[in-house]
Amino acid sequence: MVVKAHMKLVCPVMLNFKLFWISQLLILNLEAEIRALQLDSADLKDNVQESAPVPVEQQATEDHDQEILLPVHNPAKEKAAQENAAKEEAEEEAEANKKRHLNAVFIGHVDAGKSTIGGQILFLSGQVDDRQIQKYEKEAKDKSRESWYMAYIMDTNEEERAKGKTVEVGRAHFETESTRFTLLDAPGHKSYVPNMISGASQADIGVLVISARKGEFETGFEKGGQTREHVQLAKTLGVCKLVVVVNKMDDPTVNWSKERYDAIEQKIVPFLKSSAYNTKKDVIFLPISGLMGVNMDKRMDRNVCPWYSGPSFFEVLDSIEVPPRDNGPFRMPIIDKFKDMGTVVMGKVESGSIKEGDSLIIMPNKEPVKVVAIYCDEDKVKRAGPGENLRVRITGIEDEDILSGFVISSTVKPVPAVTEFVAQLQIIGLPEKAVLTAGYKAILHIHAVVEECEIMELISQIDMETREPIKNKGVRFVKNGAGVVCRIQVTNSICVEKFSDFPQLGRFTLRTEGKTVAVGKVTALSGASSSA
Repeated sequence: MVVKAHMKLVCPVMLNFKLFWISQLLILNLEAEIRALQLDSADLKDNVQESAPVPVEQQATEDHDQEILLPVHNPAKEKAAQENAAKEEAEEEAEANKKRHLNAVFIGHVDAGKSTIGGQILFLSGQVDDRQIQKYEKEAKDKSRESWYMAYIMDTNEEERAKGKTVEVGRAHFETESTRFTLLDAPGHKSYVPNMISGASQADIGVLVISARKGEFETGFEKGGQTREHVQLAKTLGVCKLVVVVNKMDDPTVNWSKERYDAIEQKIVPFLKSSAYNTKKDVIFLPISGLMGVNMDKRMDRNVCPWYSGPSFFEVLDSIEVPPRDNGPFRMPIIDKFKDMGTVVMGKVESGSIKEGDSLIIMPNKEPVKVVAIYCDEDKVKRAGPGENLRVRITGIEDEDILSGFVISSTVKPVPAVTEFVAQLQIIGLPEKAVLTAGYKAILHIHAVVEECEIMELISQIDMETREPIKNKGVRFVKNGAGVVCRIQVTNSICVEKFSDFPQLGRFTLRTEGKTVAVGKVTALSGASSSA
């Protein structure tokens, strides 16, 4: 009985326990079903969103965000970018390590040997090989001009080779251990003095070539010879350093004679002083033989010339200091232009720097241009500074719209363009008994400009000792050796600067009937136009 009563008590308890677990299982199953339903609902919502069209703007934004967050890895593109960066860095390093640069103009009387020396320099510096020399020797021999073969390296056209006279300014490049040189071979004949002025206007230093041969020095130096006029023009054009090479010292009439060398130096020095050269600081004399290359790249043997123990020509060139460069607004007077895959202009950078992509302006016609490519010493460069002789390819203008004397200029501060200016003038070469008055007409040479001009007014005379204007009521005329302040007018607009602001574009010469009659400097501009 007791057992039965116990069993009756236990059975309800077990039943309740089973019911509890069954209820718990039901609850768990119900929660699982609810979660499954929620997931199915979410999947269905996603499917609906995927099938719905996305606005273009939203899709573009999402794509852009994805590109930013997840950049596409392109090894070829990355390699090209690295190579370009390395190339630019190498170019910048090469530019920084580039040798210093000088422009040297060779001046002197016709037949003094300027082109021969220029050719010898190119041969000795490795710019011309033996095969080319043999070719020039044969060509010169065929024309019965055996001693001209070295000059053929610089004198490239048939007219120059046939006459044995340089006509155009020859241009070449060579290097010494420390310096890059642009060699400008100016013509020596009096008929081509305007071309000589163009060459000298681009120069930093001058090499005055004197022939030591008996009779030739006297012809070049006496009145009517070009030695004197070339020296005066060079000084006027800003060539302040002069190397005087006494050439043809190996000639049978000289034979390295010290007496002949000293006699030439004694005649030249006083004239250089009168032309405002400091002969102790700015002038160097040395004997050479241009045809044979003696005392050019190496010092000559004492057996050849026992009395000379000084430096060689290349050593002298290397010792000359580079003149101060102007880092102001960009200025490049154009000396020549031609068409080559676009418009190409040539000139010397007088101020500022230039780089590919620059936007500049050509004055005086105010044409905006863009720089496409720059070439220096035949090499393409990214940028160039003052003093460099360049070829620049530009867009925005045709070559027929450009004249020599136009100036490529900064757009921020363009070079002034005028038809009239005030100048200080020194009279040096009027014909005997002639005078200069208002109404006098001449040819004006200023940087690369060659333009007819007229003296409109003589304002005041200049005291040649103090270089100051004399305060008087007026001047009717002036004679040789006098100085005068005057007003000059030109027919066409030209680019000039005041000498005090920019000497390279403010110094000029006046010539008439094949002679230099006056030299001067611009002191004031009348009605200057420089707005870009």
